[in-house]
Amino acid sequence: MEERVSIEQTFEQLDELIRQLESGELSLEESFSAYEKGLGLVKQCRESVDEVEKKVLVLDESGEQHEF
Repeated sequence: MEERVSIEQTFEQLDELIRQLESGELSLEESFSAYEKGLGLVKQCRESVDEVEKKVLVLDESGEQHEF
């Protein structure tokens, strides 16, 4: 069973990849690898946000809950 990484942890990983890419110290091959990994992390973030949005409940004016 694969453990799910939190959105915060995924953002931290993305921040680190961005720092590495912006440093200019990676080779071209390493840069492409980091970019591909970043795209995967962005996809994970989108999926996590979509899951959360489906679970969010909104209170209407009468105080009743409705799914978002």
